[in-house]
Amino acid sequence: MISGQRTWTFQNRPVILSAGTAVGPFEGEGLLADDYDVIHEDLWCSQDSYEKAQKKLFEDAANQALDKVSKKPEDVQFIFAGDLSNQITSSSFACRTLCIPYFGLFGACSTSMEGLALAAFITNCRGADLIMTGAVSHNCVVEKTFRYPTEYGAQKPPSSQWTVTGAGMALLAQKGDGPVVTSATIGKVIDMGLSDPYNMGAAMAPAAVDTITAHLNERGVEPDFYDLIITGDLGKIGRNIALDLFREQGTEIDPEKFKDCGLLIYNDDQPVFAGASGAGCSATVLYGHLLRRINNGELNRILVVATGALLSPLTYQQKESIPCIAHAVAIESGGGAES
Repeated sequence: MISGQRTWTFQNRPVILSAGTAVGPFEGEGLLADDYDVIHEDLWCSQDSYEKAQKKLFEDAANQALDKVSKKPEDVQFIFAGDLSNQITSSSFACRTLCIPYFGLFGACSTSMEGLALAAFITNCRGADLIMTGAVSHNCVVEKTFRYPTEYGAQKPPSSQWTVTGAGMALLAQKGDGPVVTSATIGKVIDMGLSDPYNMGAAMAPAAVDTITAHLNERGVEPDFYDLIITGDLGKIGRNIALDLFREQGTEIDPEKFKDCGLLIYNDDQPVFAGASGAGCSATVLYGHLLRRINNGELNRILVVATGALLSPLTYQQKESIPCIAHAVAIESGGGAES
């Protein structure tokens, strides 16, 4: 099952049985509004704090995934999930409500694919019949944690990105109908010495390129093996840097097939600077938009590469650079053939 040093291939092809998404009002005005299950009318999500709103998004997405296949929380053996708040509090409190055996993950914005890779590994090895996985973020929670509360109205540079208010959750099963997970490549921590928390795309791009390159080499495939290679949240700046890095190392990758979740969510007239970010960025795009396209036959085989900046308020205050990571998961339509 191990290919090379860091890639798993899943011969039993775990099935993404269902998925659910929930987003805030700003995301509901974006390009992918038709692909979300729940769109809240306000950032509070009818709660009395932003942290509770983030928990509500998680619960909404989880319940949508369950309801679509007539499952209950007690039918799920494990859940792999996380968020960006301190001690992944919102995810932990949501799992208190769901009462599913819980693995709490923190991979920053790479959490969605970290969870999907681990869930697929366990399902492939027959370690569970049904696993839930996903991630959530909330703009106001993350801004308060890592930068400034939004109420301050702090000025941001053009290189900054907009944290997605949204959650995406999926159910993985050994059998059933739906897209299948065929492989996953686990990222290494890459630190190029950048320290600007308002330029996450530039910091994360080398990690994305490193993981994608390792995946292609260890799977023995070319970039055009996939209909789409999509990163989590490099944004405009990070995506351009990644393309430059691919060119420098001689990797031929079609820019039209190299997309970024952070550039798909919002309209051009929404003021999101260099694009979207957040743990909910790749989670909502994959479990809403991309799975719909696979199920509709528009895509057959994709590689989703969620990127994460592993900084904290403390490391920033201590003037540390920003270590980054990226995890890649390959997903195919249910009828896709194993390579």
